[in-house]
Amino acid sequence: MDIFETIRARRAVKHYDPEFTIPEADITKLKDLIRQAPTSFNIQNWRFVFVSDKGLRAKIRAAGWDQAQITEASHLIILCADVQAWAKEPLRYWEDAPKEAQDFLVPAIGQFYEGREWQQRDEAMRSVGIAAQTIMLAVKGMGYDSCPMIGFDADAVGDLINLPSDHVVGMMISIGKMKSPAQPKGGYLPDNEIFFEDRF
Repeated sequence: MDIFETIRARRAVKHYDPEFTIPEADITKLKDLIRQAPTSFNIQNWRFVFVSDKGLRAKIRAAGWDQAQITEASHLIILCADVQAWAKEPLRYWEDAPKEAQDFLVPAIGQFYEGREWQQRDEAMRSVGIAAQTIMLAVKGMGYDSCPMIGFDADAVGDLINLPSDHVVGMMISIGKMKSPAQPKGGYLPDNEIFFEDRF
């Protein structure tokens, strides 16, 4: 499937074949594709919890408005981010870069985030969002389906997965083999409400 077709074909699928499991080779391929998602300053602040334990998934479903896809999809991915990634040995994000690039970029990371807690959290959520779209398009391109989810108690889910105190939960994505199609698209706003030239 080419990228344009993939973008149009991707849907939030709610019902999955609970007997189907995505082959491990495809999960390995997916993880490599997820790594390609960009992050500001290459801080790679996203973290991905692949939940396979059935008992844990049942508890997450209870914290997630009893959404069936949480337990019925082949895989459940909880997308998190390390809000303090920018401060944790930032040189490691540029260890393969030329020294002149390191000398410029590594100090710039601290200057951009230090003392700006709102910026740190915003960056975490931006990274999660970019990674989420990467996941959904990659999954669709591989012939599977997905559903992004924010309808859950993030604190409860964080407790269930032992989320570190300096991390946040952004969203969850179920992936697997569609059992029944997504509902028809709800419709689009007119172009003049969403696209602007130079200014609003």
